[in-house]
Amino acid sequence: MDAWPAPAKLNLFLHVVGRRDDGYHELQTIFRLLDYGDVLRFRIRSDGLIQRQPGNDGLPVEDLSVRAAQHLQKAAGTKSGVDIHLIKRIPQGSGLGGGSSDAATTLHALNQLWQLGFDMQALNQLGAALGADVPVFIRGRSAFAEGIGEQLAPIDLPPCWYSVVVPPVSVSTARIFSDPELTRDTPRRTIPRLLAGAVQNDLEPVTCRHYPVVAECLDWLRSFGEARMTGSGSAMFVEVPNRESGLDILTQAPSGCSGFVARGINCHPLSEQSAVGV
Repeated sequence: MDAWPAPAKLNLFLHVVGRRDDGYHELQTIFRLLDYGDVLRFRIRSDGLIQRQPGNDGLPVEDLSVRAAQHLQKAAGTKSGVDIHLIKRIPQGSGLGGGSSDAATTLHALNQLWQLGFDMQALNQLGAALGADVPVFIRGRSAFAEGIGEQLAPIDLPPCWYSVVVPPVSVSTARIFSDPELTRDTPRRTIPRLLAGAVQNDLEPVTCRHYPVVAECLDWLRSFGEARMTGSGSAMFVEVPNRESGLDILTQAPSGCSGFVARGINCHPLSEQSAVGV
């Protein structure tokens, strides 16, 4: 395959239900995959060198895709290398999972291209070591998540469209989770109760305080519906009836904001090539 997709995700809600002794936070969330994202291409090398081709995306040369390749190479003990070309569409620091999705797609692609034969469990373990959001992309399904995001239960959600707005700021996830005013005691709920009741993103108040432009954009987007931030931000979304309605919202976005309209999907695009599955 010449092009390997790395889809964005939304957190349809995000509840912080506790904090572990090691400092990580216990969450409840629903990850929804989108039919919009980054694209990666790989050229296999025989000299063991792993490198990402420089682009105009502002990413460090050793981004998560490179780290994923290095992690897989070490685990497999292979002498194969790779040149990685990344077409970056998911903004950094937006809460849309771009780096994690790139890492997961890299693991899946190189597992095939290097002919390693790692199974899903092995890839999942490698992905979890790279970041808490990587496993959902490894599994390749929209999912209900608990723990630090690694305990996944696949969930089928009805078709819908989202208008996604990205304010002109990159949010530090570590800064948000380390804030002493972050809510950390939202009661745990079952999936049916979460789907039937009121939900929120517990990170929103802290992100809005640290990044006022996010608060301003959220206030504006809520004039179109029940808008919510994804992850730790900065991106936010509102469900819309169709693509045209979503595009119309984007034409009215505050100055400096970017965005896109996407359909929610239940399965990773790679599932059609049997590269991803639960």
